[in-house]
Amino acid sequence: MSPKSTIFLILIAVAGLIASQSIYVINETERAIKLTFGEVVQADIEPGLHFKTPFIDVVKRFDARVLALDTNPSRFLTSDKKYVIVDSFAKWRIKDVNAYYKAASGNRMQAENLLANLASKGLRDEIAARTLREVVSGERDELMTKLTTALNIETQKELGMEVLDVRVKAIDLPEDLSNSVYNRMSAERGREAREHRSQGKELAEGIQADADRQKTVLEAEAYRDAERTRGEGDAEAARVYASAYNRDPEFYAFTRSLKAYQETFRENDVILMKPDSDFFRYFKDSKGK
Repeated sequence: MSPKSTIFLILIAVAGLIASQSIYVINETERAIKLTFGEVVQADIEPGLHFKTPFIDVVKRFDARVLALDTNPSRFLTSDKKYVIVDSFAKWRIKDVNAYYKAASGNRMQAENLLANLASKGLRDEIAARTLREVVSGERDELMTKLTTALNIETQKELGMEVLDVRVKAIDLPEDLSNSVYNRMSAERGREAREHRSQGKELAEGIQADADRQKTVLEAEAYRDAERTRGEGDAEAARVYASAYNRDPEFYAFTRSLKAYQETFRENDVILMKPDSDFFRYFKDSKGK
């Protein structure tokens, strides 16, 4: 190969190298800054094709997507002096790429360490303002909302990071406190069960007493009505008898004697009476004479 051809090839290679160092592309999932001699000269470069001074300008790229930070479980103290172990995570993304680069030199691990420290401090403050019961049950959503808002303001100002959400994965109690809480809850449930049983027994006794009272009242009313009906029947019978007697005293006496015979002379009955007894007067004469 001639010297001219060699020089030409070298020039082409140099030109290609310069061109490759002058052109760069930022895609939609990236945020980027351009530095000249270590100083930021362009921040938050838009996605697309761009040019830079070769061998002088340096482009730093960062992930622009929503990222998740999974923190280590930590102990926190509530307002009623009870320890809880909280396992949480945060969702974040780069908001101000220039501030993000200055705060953590563009290192994601370093940035997340700073975020974890701020999140831990925020959790400690929020939990310290609440009782154990409020942290575990009643106000968890409110706690997370307030923490997310406060943490987002602080991280945007100091780290150039936007915190989208902070969530608690689990809240546990230390083993000694867990046993204490379990024993207390067991005692409370036992007390509640005894109260419910006592109330149920009292209610059952009240229902039984009311049923007995109603039974007594109904029986008394039924007896009263029966006696009244019986009295009315007896009165009506007496009236009928009196009416019959007044219409035909002799016939009334005759029928009464026949009924007396029927009631008196049953099978195998033996009665000793004088034949001329007044009881047998209708045996001798149907007119009773």
